[in-house]
Amino acid sequence: MILGPIGFTAPWLLLALAALPILWLILRAVPPAPVRRMFPGVVLLLGLRDDDSVTDRTPWWLLLLRMLAAAAIIIGLAGPVLNPEEKSAGTDRGPLLIALDASWASARDWAAQRELLDGMLAEAGRKSRPVAILRLNDPETPVFQAAEAWRSRLTGLEPDAWVAAPDMIETAISGLGDDTFETRWFSDGLAHDGRDVLLDAFEARGPVSIYESPRPVLALAPAQVSEGLIQLSAHRARTAGIRDILVEAHGRDPSGVPRVLASLPLQFAENALEVQGDLSLPAELRARLTHFEIAGQRHAGAVSLTDDSLKRREVALIAGREDREGLELLSPLHYLEQALQPTADILDGALIDVLPANPDVIVLADVATLSGAEQSALLEWTQKGGMLLRFAGPRLAASDISRDTEAPLMPVRLRVGGRMVGGAMSWGEPKALAPFSEDSPFHRLAIPRDVTVSAQVMAQPDPTLADRVIAQLSDGTPLVTRKRIGEGQVVLFHVTANAEWSSLPLSGLFVQMLERLAVSSALTAPEAKDLEGTIWKPVQVLDGFGKLSDAATLPGVSGDRLVAAALGPDLRPGIYDGPDRRLARNVIPADPTLTPTSWPARLPVTGLTRPVEAPLGGWLLALSLVLLMADILASLGLSGRLMPARATRAAVIVLGGLMLLPDAGKAQDEKAQLATSEVVLAHILTGDAALDEAARAGLFGLGQTLFFRTSVEPVDPIGINLESDELAFYPLLYWPITPDQPTPSAEAYTKLNTYLRTGGMILFDTRDANIAGFGASSPNGIKLKQLAASLDIPPLERLPDDHVLTRTFYLLQDFPGRHSGRPVWVEAAPPDAEKIEGMPFRNLNDGVTPVVIGGNDWASAWAMDERLNPIYPVGRGFAGERQRELAYRFGINLVMHVLTGNYKSDQVHVPALLQRLGQ
Repeated sequence: MILGPIGFTAPWLLLALAALPILWLILRAVPPAPVRRMFPGVVLLLGLRDDDSVTDRTPWWLLLLRMLAAAAIIIGLAGPVLNPEEKSAGTDRGPLLIALDASWASARDWAAQRELLDGMLAEAGRKSRPVAILRLNDPETPVFQAAEAWRSRLTGLEPDAWVAAPDMIETAISGLGDDTFETRWFSDGLAHDGRDVLLDAFEARGPVSIYESPRPVLALAPAQVSEGLIQLSAHRARTAGIRDILVEAHGRDPSGVPRVLASLPLQFAENALEVQGDLSLPAELRARLTHFEIAGQRHAGAVSLTDDSLKRREVALIAGREDREGLELLSPLHYLEQALQPTADILDGALIDVLPANPDVIVLADVATLSGAEQSALLEWTQKGGMLLRFAGPRLAASDISRDTEAPLMPVRLRVGGRMVGGAMSWGEPKALAPFSEDSPFHRLAIPRDVTVSAQVMAQPDPTLADRVIAQLSDGTPLVTRKRIGEGQVVLFHVTANAEWSSLPLSGLFVQMLERLAVSSALTAPEAKDLEGTIWKPVQVLDGFGKLSDAATLPGVSGDRLVAAALGPDLRPGIYDGPDRRLARNVIPADPTLTPTSWPARLPVTGLTRPVEAPLGGWLLALSLVLLMADILASLGLSGRLMPARATRAAVIVLGGLMLLPDAGKAQDEKAQLATSEVVLAHILTGDAALDEAARAGLFGLGQTLFFRTSVEPVDPIGINLESDELAFYPLLYWPITPDQPTPSAEAYTKLNTYLRTGGMILFDTRDANIAGFGASSPNGIKLKQLAASLDIPPLERLPDDHVLTRTFYLLQDFPGRHSGRPVWVEAAPPDAEKIEGMPFRNLNDGVTPVVIGGNDWASAWAMDERLNPIYPVGRGFAGERQRELAYRFGINLVMHVLTGNYKSDQVHVPALLQRLGQ
């Protein structure tokens, strides 16, 4: 029942208010009225005043106090709720289905949506309504269960960076079944294909209501380059008057720190749905850009990722002068300069002078001989990821380079001389190009009919030649060959860079081939047919909030799907690495159309903001207790039994009782004070009562062992709630993994990452070493990967034999818990950490590893009861007790490592350790 802003969960109890008048009459009769009798001796008492007089009836204000106390009890028990959830259209009973778009557009008001959803689940829980949640962009068959079960999962519920495709809508409809239920649809505010069919399916099963944020949807299209300027285009779904926005260009500064490198203010006109602007940046800043973002819009649609198409590459053009002997480095050739100038920055200068600038590409046009210093420096540059592009010519054909043996900076061996029309190895007529093979970077490029080759340098037959040919003539003669050198590559065009030997430099195909080789920046997005047969590996992906994260183990994507397929769980927006370039797949296409939703008039559409639902029953019951205490004091005072001193003591007792009411904030303060004054070992609460108790007992047992064996004296361990507790006070967190524990919220992950970066350590224990090794497809291992996906975890390696954890207190080579034989993973050592001859370990003074990961169930091996007896069995007989002892030693080493760092890696400890090791 709802009366204005207040609702009641048990309104039938309000009927007791009708008994208040009867209660008034009863209270007036207590104490009973005295019997009046005339007594002659009363005349002697006339005029006397008694200081301790007692009233003959209950005063009206005391009666009112008692009535208010009774009313407070009745109303409090009736379950009053301030701002209760209003009834939805149709019914407030039966199953409830909550449908979520959960797309990138939903992320703009996700906090408000989750808060409203929590209130709905609380209301459904009070009415014992079964609830199911259906995510339309990742649909599964709805499972109706208790509302409280869904409330515990809300922290891990986040939007995705894609929208529901038509096939996902069909999957959602097929899983609805035939039962009736009420539907509450949380819309993202945008119209999508298949919405009408889904709405009909929902309405066929019961009443439907819509919840949608009124805030406009803003989006940012991919950046384009035109005449040296970066063109940015912002879009909105509805015309909402004049609006100013700020587009920020994000990238990394020279030290590698992410920063806002530039910004561009834009303004939507009164009735405009799109606004454009140009941003001018120098080549150095353009090369550092990672993405553009609309300031203040926290969703993936407001982020535009950049790739190689936006970054102007630096190309050094070097050619040999023909009128002098030896190598002379002059200006680039005409055709190469004309092809590259619109899309690349051309560098001039000698080879030795250009290399320190670290260009992306170096082009050698008919350069045959390099000096020793030039060849060594060029080879080192190529091995580090540079691209060396070489063109043939008369000087290269006449030289002895790469004849008997393959030169380091040539992809193939060459025959003496060349092949040309009318020459010794004569062609009857110029040759055309053959279609490019599927494994060629030029695959599916159209070959003009007028492109012919009249002369070329010939490749020497070799077992590796077939794998290095990426373009050939119609008779099978290699035209372009390529070889990988370290992280870079060298490519040889077997013709000249001008039109002397072929008409290729005169055609548009020449420019396209340079783009495919990533010599220049492509100004247009590739088409699906151009990328068929290629596989692209995701490097970074966007989540629904527009945050970039590492792609981890996501599988590769075929090139045609990357360009043309709809985004979804198998194709996420992000940065993808291909054979020779990097592509960005953005949430918003190049020419987007944002269409707002248009719901039928019969459907109620509600916003996401509403007053917070607040139960009032506890406050009213507390008020009734205060009123009853005041009634007791007033009754004692009226009867003359309450002296001033007693009244003061009674008031102190009442106030003290009120101060002893539970206070969550005070409990938090006490926990923080304890953690800052003592050494406290903490464990993450998983929601599994048995597992949390095992973790507490394990850390209690480890703490007792530390107390008796070391100078560390920990107090009783504490369970940590990631959502509400501060983590900075605890040197070590033990995190047992279960398959069904909730995923922390974004705020909790922020606290965890800050904890890891500031010296804290987390011991992840999958507890599955008896059934699977770490990294295997066990439920706990899979859950660990999900939980750790948002954590800033450094590269890991198996715990090496010389790690400081093996000797912080005990010398250890094995680290068992209740299980044994599985590896333990820690932060990887730096690449330059080398073992010195004669020393038993490397010098690893690098700080504390932020994470330790394993699955040996250490808490069960450490666990003790209050009498310090082991709780869980470990192994059998003496071997089991030895295993438990090693588990304790590992725990001691772990705590000592956290508290003291890597001091045991100092060379001052070498003599003592060598003596202990018997060396």
